[in-house]
Amino acid sequence: MSELSLEEVGERLERLLEELRSLEPTARQRAEECVRLVTELYGSGLNNVLEILVDAGDAALLDRVVSNQLVSNLLVLHGLHPFDLPTRIGMALEKVRPYLGSHGGDVEVLDVDAEAGMIVIRLLGSCDGCPSSSITLKMAVEEAIHAAAPEIAHIVVDGWVEPEAPPPPVVPPTPVELRAKPVAIR
Repeated sequence: MSELSLEEVGERLERLLEELRSLEPTARQRAEECVRLVTELYGSGLNNVLEILVDAGDAALLDRVVSNQLVSNLLVLHGLHPFDLPTRIGMALEKVRPYLGSHGGDVEVLDVDAEAGMIVIRLLGSCDGCPSSSITLKMAVEEAIHAAAPEIAHIVVDGWVEPEAPPPPVVPPTPVELRAKPVAIR
């Protein structure tokens, strides 16, 4: 079985929930209760698996499990992730720092507001001679944060000014000359 895309499932769930909202109130409440009960059941199962892994004391295996993107997101959804938000963000940034460093950059976390689902960061350094390096670094950091902390909805980059789009290229009109097609004589 192929792994489901969390984004695709989330979008489909949103559409289904929107359809449920149009149902008669009693039917909607029962459908919502069914979803809640199934979600709680899976959350309890995940909790049991996590407890077994922690009790086994196999840190490498636990790390492999929580490093899986889908499992990690489900643990966050159920409030079961063994690492708190700042720790997960720190781990994600440590993984991306070698890439940032290869471009002469780094990142600093200025603030994390879990309640608002927001983080404020500052990009440091730059890559000389690489005009798109700031955008590349910003995208790498944002991707790492979203992967480790799906509950972060807003990433604010301190001092970031969106680069202006380059003007469209000026293409001089191509002169067109119309002539009669030569006729071949046989």
